[in-house]
Amino acid sequence: MTATTTAPATSVVLQPGEGPVLGEHYLPSRAHEVRWGWLPDRTSAPVLAVPDGATVTIDTLSHEGLLADQGRDPRRYLAQFGVADVLADAVDLAASPLVNGGDDGPHVVTGPIEVTGARAGDVLRVDVLDLARRVPYGFVSNRHGYGALAGEYPEDLDSTPTRHVDAMVCDGTVSHFAWVGEHEGRDVGYMDAGGGRTVRFGLAPFLGLMGVAPDTDEPVPSVPPGPHGGNIDVKHTTVGSTLYLPVAVDGALFCAGDPHFAQGNGEVALTALEAPLRATLRLTVLRPADRTAVLGAAAGPVVETPTHWVPTGLHPDLDEAMRAAVRNAVAFLHGRFGVPRAVALAYLSAAGDFEVSQVVDAVKGVHCMIAKADWTAWT
Repeated sequence: MTATTTAPATSVVLQPGEGPVLGEHYLPSRAHEVRWGWLPDRTSAPVLAVPDGATVTIDTLSHEGLLADQGRDPRRYLAQFGVADVLADAVDLAASPLVNGGDDGPHVVTGPIEVTGARAGDVLRVDVLDLARRVPYGFVSNRHGYGALAGEYPEDLDSTPTRHVDAMVCDGTVSHFAWVGEHEGRDVGYMDAGGGRTVRFGLAPFLGLMGVAPDTDEPVPSVPPGPHGGNIDVKHTTVGSTLYLPVAVDGALFCAGDPHFAQGNGEVALTALEAPLRATLRLTVLRPADRTAVLGAAAGPVVETPTHWVPTGLHPDLDEAMRAAVRNAVAFLHGRFGVPRAVALAYLSAAGDFEVSQVVDAVKGVHCMIAKADWTAWT
């Protein structure tokens, strides 16, 4: 914790269509095209079609500052924190007739994107090439009895909020304003910690939500993750990582959202440091014949970083999510390397790190960190 209070940093704001666009295709978050609180299903019409292997730049939006419990007026909401330069797509979405009520998830979901040639049974490889901050600020929120300590938080504020804590809406919502700066050559976030002090922490941007359409025509809520991916909130999907998603419908119908500047494993308050990102991704189709060589027999979303393979486990019960992660990690090692299952389990007990991705999205997540360095002789 530092001893001085730092004002919000001045930085470039990436308005829609302005600034560098690194992908071959560009998809903004237009109010008439996004889904607010819902993911695509097999009946959803794509808003963009790209060829296999194409790169696409997506301007994602954070829901913080747009939600009804924050007034659904981002200009007015952000003004209380001294922010005057507000994203135009956020203003347009909040002013649009698009409904976001109590039965809807909070996430602004951009897409879906049709990947030409993708078929059910394939795997969509999503390479994260670049994640640019669109604004120099964000929020961490705890609201309406949600989070790891539901029923205990939010607490009643026992004093007048400082200017870096949500002063506009205190009925069931506490939102902490954070701003971006630089410290000793690295990007950091700051939050007011009371008494004229700030707390400083490192930034590691990622998209909390990346998914494909499940094979259903029923509405698909944005909050719980599943085999289709969606709101998996695995903090390791940063630049240089890859997410593998099993394709359930032709065209894959990929979507993205829930951008974060930083998140701790667990995401215990309810949200991470929520803030909009300009994401550049490469979307590549892997055929079923190639799946085993890449993912073994692991099911559901799998993440790959430069140093680790990261199978996941998802379930409403955290114990069952853990078991699912263990099963998928065993299936990954057995299927990819031919390791006997009992040996794979023993290795994981000795060297696999199981982390809680999040406990706040109804379906909880656990992921396993398998170090590539341990398997260099096998690759």
